[in-house]
Amino acid sequence: MAKWLKAEGEAVKADEPVAELETDKVSMEVNAPVAGVLSEQLVAEGDTVEVGALIGKIDKDAKAQSSAAPAPKAADSTKDSGASSAADNAELVDVVVPEAGESVTEAGLGAWMKAKGDAVAEDEPIAELETDKAAMEVNAPVAGVLAEVLVEEGATVAPGDVIGRIAKGAKAGATATAQAASADTPKKADAPAAVSTAPQDTTASQPMAPAVRRLLADYNLDPASIKGTGKDDRLTKADVLSAIENGSARTLTAPAAAGAAPAAVAASAPREERVPMTRMRKRIAERLKDAQNTAAMLTTFNDVDMTAVIESRKKYKDLFEKKHGIKLGFMSFFVQAAVLALREVPGVNARIDGDEIVYQNFYNIGVAVSAPTGLVVPVVRDADALSFADTEKEIVAYGKKARDGKLSINDLTGGTFTISNGGIFGSLLSTPILNAPQSAILGMHRIEERPVAIKGEVVIRPMMYLALSYDHRLIDGREAVTFLVRMKDALEDPSRLLLDL
Repeated sequence: MAKWLKAEGEAVKADEPVAELETDKVSMEVNAPVAGVLSEQLVAEGDTVEVGALIGKIDKDAKAQSSAAPAPKAADSTKDSGASSAADNAELVDVVVPEAGESVTEAGLGAWMKAKGDAVAEDEPIAELETDKAAMEVNAPVAGVLAEVLVEEGATVAPGDVIGRIAKGAKAGATATAQAASADTPKKADAPAAVSTAPQDTTASQPMAPAVRRLLADYNLDPASIKGTGKDDRLTKADVLSAIENGSARTLTAPAAAGAAPAAVAASAPREERVPMTRMRKRIAERLKDAQNTAAMLTTFNDVDMTAVIESRKKYKDLFEKKHGIKLGFMSFFVQAAVLALREVPGVNARIDGDEIVYQNFYNIGVAVSAPTGLVVPVVRDADALSFADTEKEIVAYGKKARDGKLSINDLTGGTFTISNGGIFGSLLSTPILNAPQSAILGMHRIEERPVAIKGEVVIRPMMYLALSYDHRLIDGREAVTFLVRMKDALEDPSRLLLDL
């Protein structure tokens, strides 16, 4: 028995969640069988219960008004009373977990971006979900006041679950008035202390989502050291995670320790720290291990002289940007070269489904992108029909969405082949792991000047190693080598891309 969502003496509606259970696999809610008042709680929070066990009783003849006086939640929470006052006669509209793609059956409630009693605008993000593939937001279906929060942060939810309710049409001013009117109650003085955090004084003038404040408090970070990319330059969760990842965020120093020596500060830091894995990170780990266990993975290497690509970019970059409004990068060359090679070696674009080989006559190229929560692979769809400019625009847009945590499930599904660029991190050589159910993945690496022999002479050229990891159950070594040679030919002579040679 995880917790009670309703207290004894509190009014409940038919089918309204009254308690939460935790099994070894999932969290689930117990709904009220009838409307009435919760008269008895027969099981305490934390107790173990069996399926079918009686955990409480509801007096269906009691009226909602009769429970108003004894309900402890109404007496103890100033914010709750403010929200209910604001929403007294308003229609309650359910906040529902949206569908997130056919393969996604559950998600974790990462954070509430609004607190109970806060005013919300229609379509404004009010909660953040974490699936095994991406983070996504739940938007308010109507404008009003967030009257009920039915699911706590960290809980597991499924598409269609009701996680909260909005009092439609309730005004922010009504909530503020109700909260101000309750300022004389004994509990009001205690409320600010309960919600204050370390960085709150520093950021009082900067509006932030609760999840962002909590993350700053957990890591003791100075928000002024992090550049915000949200509306009106506000900090987002993605901004903070990115700053933590690249080490650009500064930590706050407690006033008493402001003059402490660096050694003393370092000595006070914990020697180790345990942080729960995010749902996405756990799913990435599972998928990568499954790929290793299922496919007969093998990696073949080649190198490519990048002189022609570099010279093309240098010659046309200004004209390209002026005409198309975007910079000419390396990825469009590699995506188009991959399409050319996939057409000639269709097995690399195929996949195994049971005892059958599925040949895919379309070219959806996944481009691996590093996001604050882990590696994600958005898909450039029908890449064979895109120009260089269209390809660059797609990739840049996906990169921004990944940094901001805005990628949708549709952005990440349906790929037939993946390109991973470890070179942006300085990687010289690697053996990428398959992105199942795809049968191959191309690894790019850093460009490095090396001596090579050309027509009997040793010259210095900008060289890059290419690595093709593939499922040997489907792709033979001859096909893998042929694919890499076609990639090499197209990149060393980009005119082949225009002539489809």
